[in-house]
Amino acid sequence: MTQRVVLTGLGVVSSIGIGADRFAEGLRAGRSGARPITVFDPTGFEHSVGCEVVGFDPAEWLRATDPADLGRASQFSVAAARMAVRDSGLDEAALADMRGLVSVGTTDGEAVDLEALLQTSLDRGPAEMDGRVARRAPATMLSLAIARELGLSNVSAYTIATACSAGNYALGDGFDAVRSGEVEFALVGGADAMCRKTFAGFYRLGTIAPDVCRPFDADRQGILTGEGAGVLVLESLDSALARGARVYAEVLGYGLNCDAHHPVAPDQDSIERCMRLALDDAGVKPHEVDLISAHGTGTQANDVTETRAIRELYGDRPPRTISVKSMLGHTMGAASALGAIACALAITHGFIPPTINHRSTDPECEVDCVPNESVAADLRVVQNNGLAFGGNNASVILGKHTGTELVP
Repeated sequence: MTQRVVLTGLGVVSSIGIGADRFAEGLRAGRSGARPITVFDPTGFEHSVGCEVVGFDPAEWLRATDPADLGRASQFSVAAARMAVRDSGLDEAALADMRGLVSVGTTDGEAVDLEALLQTSLDRGPAEMDGRVARRAPATMLSLAIARELGLSNVSAYTIATACSAGNYALGDGFDAVRSGEVEFALVGGADAMCRKTFAGFYRLGTIAPDVCRPFDADRQGILTGEGAGVLVLESLDSALARGARVYAEVLGYGLNCDAHHPVAPDQDSIERCMRLALDDAGVKPHEVDLISAHGTGTQANDVTETRAIRELYGDRPPRTISVKSMLGHTMGAASALGAIACALAITHGFIPPTINHRSTDPECEVDCVPNESVAADLRVVQNNGLAFGGNNASVILGKHTGTELVP
């Protein structure tokens, strides 16, 4: 037998708000996280705007770990996990012995620390590398640090490195583990910190926007790199009902595929197949989907390819299709996790977040992107897309939940 799986806790570190409530306020208001980059030296780049996290104090969230023992991405990850557990109403002490899963997706891991170690090795030799920095550099710390900080002794903890779709991969991983009864809870999501390496890579590809990100817009010029973390608590519906927990949404299903079509270019047919897999797993028909949270990077190639795939599956009148990257920037491995949280909050609070910075829709991106201002909506089924380099695609379907029945 399989169990129904629900979201009962949300943790957010983002450029438009820290914590689920502030994040929801930012989404509803169409807040922009874009600002001049300060987390690394942008000297040499003609333009250097990003969506970095400000006002974040790791000491506010870390109890058992010295923040200096963790890189920035791991700090984000642990903080979001503690927020999510607190938001869920689960007792941290009780979690310690429960069977669980911790799965965190990422693109860069602790690339900032790796860069520092490499530079020290080049400048002064390997023997001069800082041992403390070396210990916090492995990407596995993004999940291991959560288990250690929360004292989870009966969990599997690992990091998924499928780049910009990794958050959805982690969510699907946790969904399978909970619905099969393998675990009693799952902490899943994604985390990344801004780094010069990734910014430079996208800059060289010609995909960094000079000012703002304009998904689906005729004048779009690319992404803004961002950072942050999103972590979600998954548990069975029976568990949530037994303890009277608030249910943000039900996880109905997901789809994954990897076409390996091209190192960076998305493949329309593969994206369409991935979305169809998700709908089939969820037992949802295309006409039942009320909203799509698209990958929506604001690049020329992604937006056209993704919207064409959506129209191939949904027909000439697809659901409203938004991009929260217009507000958050591209948070890499955290992107689809934060997208899933945005979907859950939209379902719970009855609104559709806008695609901001919008002036005129590209005729090749024929979707209603809810330009610039959020709108009220009774959302029953929502799809969240994550697409990554190498053709790593992931789509998750969430549904509104009232009482013991899913709203059809």
